[in-house]
Amino acid sequence: MRKTRHRVALLAGALAATLVAACGAPDTGSSGDTSGPVPEKPESPVTLNILDVAGNLQLTQGMIDEFVEQHPDVISRVTYSKAPAPSLIGKIKSQQGAGRVDIGLVLTGVDGLAAGVDQGLWEQLLPRFSDRLPGMDDYLDGAADMQKLADGHGVTVTYYPSGPLIEYLPSRVPNPPRTAQELLDYAKANPGKVAYARPSNSGPGRTFLMGLPYILGDSDPKDPENGWDKTWEYLAELNSYIDTYPSGTTQTMKDLANGTVDIVATTTGWDINPRVLGTVPKEAEIGTLEGFHWVTDAHYAVIPKGATADQQAAALQLIQFMLTKEQQAKAYDQGYFYPGPAVRGVELSMAPQESQQAIREYGRPEYDRLIAEHPTETPLDAKSLVAAFERWDREIGGAKVEK
Repeated sequence: MRKTRHRVALLAGALAATLVAACGAPDTGSSGDTSGPVPEKPESPVTLNILDVAGNLQLTQGMIDEFVEQHPDVISRVTYSKAPAPSLIGKIKSQQGAGRVDIGLVLTGVDGLAAGVDQGLWEQLLPRFSDRLPGMDDYLDGAADMQKLADGHGVTVTYYPSGPLIEYLPSRVPNPPRTAQELLDYAKANPGKVAYARPSNSGPGRTFLMGLPYILGDSDPKDPENGWDKTWEYLAELNSYIDTYPSGTTQTMKDLANGTVDIVATTTGWDINPRVLGTVPKEAEIGTLEGFHWVTDAHYAVIPKGATADQQAAALQLIQFMLTKEQQAKAYDQGYFYPGPAVRGVELSMAPQESQQAIREYGRPEYDRLIAEHPTETPLDAKSLVAAFERWDREIGGAKVEK
C-alpha cells in the first residue's frame, strides 16, 4: 500500500489535471467565519482538505492519518489532493476570488511558498501562533534556517540538505564529470545526454540552479539578478546541448534509466527513493562538482487566507502533532527527502521498519561525509527565487519545456 502511494506521488505531475479538479470538495465547512480569533479547538470537527504540491504526503500522510484517528473531535475527515507547484497559485487565487476557500492546508516546497508569499496568499502564522507550535523549538539548525525563509507564513515540517548532485550509471559514464567545466564538456560531446527539469517545478532542478553560483564562484550567490553572471552564461551554453527540459523530476529519472540521457541533476532523496522503487537501477552512482555547497531544502505547511477559524485551529493542532519526534521519524520514509526529519533527536532507529530497511539497503555511507565536509546554504528568499525562475524561463529553457 505504501509503495503504491510512493509511486503515485512520483507521478503526480502526470495526474495533475485530474487531481487539481478534485481539490475543491464542497464538504469543508468553509462557509464559516474567516475573521476574528482562532480558537484552540474547532467548535465542531472539520473536514480538512489538504493540497500537496511538493510530494510531501509521501513523508507525512502517515502522520496526518494518525492525528485524525487520535483526534476525531478536531478533524472528522481529511481529503488529499496533489498538483504540480505551478498550478498552486491559480488554484488558491480562484478560490479566494470566489470568497470560498475549500483548501484548509497546503503542503509546499520553497517554490510554492515563495510564489504565495510574493502574492500575499498565505496566513501569517508566526509569531501569532508561536505558543501553539512548541515543536519548532527543537528544529535542527538547517531546518531553523529554512524556517526563516518562510517569514512567518508557513511552518517547516520536513528538511534535508538536498544537493546539487549529479547521478549517472557507471556502465555508461565510467569517468563522470568532477567539475562544472567537465560537465559542460560532456554535454557538448554528447548532445541531449545531460538533463535537469524545469527549476520552478523540480527540487533537483531548482537546487542545481541555486547551487551553480557557489560552484562557479559567482559574485553573489544570493542575488540572481546582479550576482549570477557566470551562472547565467554557463546555463546558456549548457542549454545549447539540451534538447528539452522535462516539466518534473520523475521524467529525468525515467530518462536516466532507459538511456535517453546519461547524467541528471539530483538530490539525496531523488537519488535514494527512485532506486528503492526500481525507477532507477540500484547501481546508479552520484557525484559532486568541485566547489560544491549543499543548498538545503524543506517542505512547509501553509494555510491559505480565507480558511475558516475552525479550519485554522484544526490545521495548527495537526502541524504541532507532525513536529513531535515520534511523528517526525516517519519522514525518513524510503529516502524520498533524505534524511527528512526537521527536529533534533530523531534517529533512523525510530523510523518504521520499512524505512530502516530501505535506507540501509539503498542509502549511501558517503552522504554523512559529504554533509560533514561541505558548507550548507539556504535557498534564495521568496522574491529572489521568483526572479530566478522567471529569468530561467525567459532566457534559458522556457521554450524547451516539455508540455
